[in-house]
Amino acid sequence: MDYIIGQKRPDAPAAAGSKPEPIGRGAQPYPPGTDAGFGDAGPVPMDALIVDGDQRTFMQDVIEDSRHIPVLVDFWATWCGPCKTLTPLLEKVTRAAAGRIKLVKIDIDQNRSLVSQLSQLGLPLQSVPTVAAFWQGQILDLFQGALPESEIKRFVEALLKAAGGAMPSADTLAAAREALEAGRSEEAAGLFSQLVEQEPEGPEGWSGLARALLALGDEEQAAAVLDQAPAKIAEHPELAGARAALTLAAEGRAAAGALGGLHARLAADENDHEARYELATGLNGVGDRQAAADALLDILKRDRNWNEGAARLQLIKFFDAWGFDDPVTLAARRRMSALLFS
Repeated sequence: MDYIIGQKRPDAPAAAGSKPEPIGRGAQPYPPGTDAGFGDAGPVPMDALIVDGDQRTFMQDVIEDSRHIPVLVDFWATWCGPCKTLTPLLEKVTRAAAGRIKLVKIDIDQNRSLVSQLSQLGLPLQSVPTVAAFWQGQILDLFQGALPESEIKRFVEALLKAAGGAMPSADTLAAAREALEAGRSEEAAGLFSQLVEQEPEGPEGWSGLARALLALGDEEQAAAVLDQAPAKIAEHPELAGARAALTLAAEGRAAAGALGGLHARLAADENDHEARYELATGLNGVGDRQAAADALLDILKRDRNWNEGAARLQLIKFFDAWGFDDPVTLAARRRMSALLFS
């Protein structure tokens, strides 16, 4: 693939019809030295990031530009039904990348000479649609056939990761989670709201916004956010966890005021499982996750079948609300498994 990755070769005169025109002589879409999407040259217009390519422009549009920005090349045809589905999705994901990738669309019927050269160099273009990802002048990955939007996003995310970048939504999500964990709930709410705009069908944005609003004490608005989430993600674990957190917040608020009385009941009777169960809910309500988990695990240790396994079910609800990677969740889940299967 030496030629396709952009090595310069001397031009040789060719008789008419004897050889195809060398790949990619054409006008430069960006000023020399511009880093489209990765440099400091400022934003690049979207019409320069979604372009129709051909034999004349291939070297500049794809090979040279891929030295500055990852490039997707969509090989399509007017008679190809799946292409009509795939190309709009590629354009949508490219727009969502906000200048971090470029899309070049090539009609194989209008560029047979180019397709022939690429096929000879090893690019499988026997069927369309075929999408090839270029970075640093080389093919990094490819796929064939019409993929759903979610898989296209994963393909692009992997491409950006290999290029040392990430989708804007990934940066927003990381910043939002950091703000929420650091207790900057208002900042987190703003970032999660931005994430919802970037990825309207991404569960992380909706659940994170609800959790940030919950941290701000606005349970009503948090519930409204969860109700507004798209139906197709309504049962996603991220949203289920946020709903569990909302329910536990209401239960915990009611139980928090009775903590003193619950401690007194347990001092009088350490086997008062109802008091210990309510105590766990109250402790979670005031943010003491470890003590809340300990209380429910104590019930399991004493009587795992109490109230038809209510302590186990409440622990699972806690885990959903806290998140599966929360340190307290991880430790308590291991302890629960040991108690249940010992």
